[in-house]
Amino acid sequence: MDHSYPYIASLTREPFLFYEIRSTAKLMSEGISDDAIVKEIVEQNLFQYPTEKSITRMAKACIKRLHALEDDSLVSAIASQPTDVAKQICLYALMKQSRLVWEFMLTVIGEKYRLRDTSFGKIDLNTFFMRLQEQNDTVASWSDTTITKLKQIIARVLVETEYLDNLKADHLNPVWLHPVLENAIRSNGDTAILPAFNCFS
Repeated sequence: MDHSYPYIASLTREPFLFYEIRSTAKLMSEGISDDAIVKEIVEQNLFQYPTEKSITRMAKACIKRLHALEDDSLVSAIASQPTDVAKQICLYALMKQSRLVWEFMLTVIGEKYRLRDTSFGKIDLNTFFMRLQEQNDTVASWSDTTITKLKQIIARVLVETEYLDNLKADHLNPVWLHPVLENAIRSNGDTAILPAFNCFS
């Protein structure tokens, strides 16, 4: 992960989007061009959004996130694997695209797994953002509303990927890294991120 890469708050507009990313991955794995994918999503109203403009914007966001994987086999896996596997790959795609999520998953979640500390609560999200605000001018400039929304979205991502049972959960579940994703992470040279998936070998 390139750490000169800026922190961006686009997560507030483009959260986990599992359903949309999976629909986009199905089209992408058919080998059609990005423009043709956007056209198809808009014409079929695949996302069931109210306006064409919002569909176009989100289709482009999904394509961008899938490209962040830099791995066609993972795009195909999102399209074809069972939901739990596809969701885990979508999390990796989000991490690859968002420095914020990458660092949260590594420094908070990965660290808890490493220490076998299963406790989890709002304090973990609050501490992470407070530390970032102290260290980074961009994050320091974000409004309280933005920070609050980012915390909510990260918590929802953890629920959707089964790290947490629900938004009120006070402990982390022991997640299991699916082999299709583990192999890709290793061959992409991203082994530093394995602790985020409770993988230490």
